[in-house]
Amino acid sequence: MIGFFEHQYLSFKKNHVRNLIALAKADGHLHSTEEEMLYKIGAKYGLKDRQIATLIQSEKEVKLKVPEGHDQKMNQLYDLVIMVYADGVVEESEIAFCEELMEQFGFKKEIVLWLIENFEKGNPPTPEAWNSLKTEAANKFVT
Repeated sequence: MIGFFEHQYLSFKKNHVRNLIALAKADGHLHSTEEEMLYKIGAKYGLKDRQIATLIQSEKEVKLKVPEGHDQKMNQLYDLVIMVYADGVVEESEIAFCEELMEQFGFKKEIVLWLIENFEKGNPPTPEAWNSLKTEAANKFVT
């Protein structure tokens, strides 16, 4: 049996991956490279393959869950941008999906293109650069 806080943390991780799945399906289908990235990100958060598969195969409509706190929101955005680049094509539907989320996240929508530019064709910034970007985002894009 898992305790309350373990359950809360598991729920947080699943919600994080559900948001990424919603983005991956924003263009109407899930590419195999996007699916691979979902498994990779899910594993990074300690989810098992079967848990990720269940989330991907779920027919339930995804209700987006906005993370709490600037760092958690930025970490969700980090993974969202990674997903945008996962299939090698930055689609307008994916950008629009991310921009729509920004109001809920408390950010200006311009943060999406700014982050995409900072990921230089899918290459994420170093951890040090990411920390700088998080600080800069707090100053430039928080509404």
